[in-house]
Amino acid sequence: MANAEIHVIGPNEHELLATLYNQILRPPVEAGFFKRRFEGRRDTMALIADLEKVPVGFLTGYELRPSTYYLWLCGVLPDARRLGVASQLMQAAQVRVAERGYEMMRFECLNQARPMLHVAIRDGFDIVGIRWDARNLTNLVIFEKVLAERR
Repeated sequence: MANAEIHVIGPNEHELLATLYNQILRPPVEAGFFKRRFEGRRDTMALIADLEKVPVGFLTGYELRPSTYYLWLCGVLPDARRLGVASQLMQAAQVRVAERGYEMMRFECLNQARPMLHVAIRDGFDIVGIRWDARNLTNLVIFEKVLAERR
């Protein structure tokens, strides 16, 4: 397992997110894609994973509701996959989200994204549902993980 350095980037670094996104996912997006999604959202977060000072992955999220944090997008460059980078991003996000008082994390994953499905299950997320994604014409698997028991 590689030891990635995980760090938070600021709200104005959408260009870096778009650059990484376009090397990992399709269709290509511009920096405004991230800016628009984060506008009006509470408690947005963008994490970058570096290996040897080179960005190789990212994770983004925001508050879904006061008790639940939504992980929106996560991706790792093809050459850095199977090194534990996605797990390290997810674990760093869980620590930050728990420190902020959220009780649960939630995310959705394309059913055909098998490596991410494995990461989620290995990291203790539960499958809580499936929904049809009309944009991608496929099913999304819905995951949740309890971070803190309700008081």
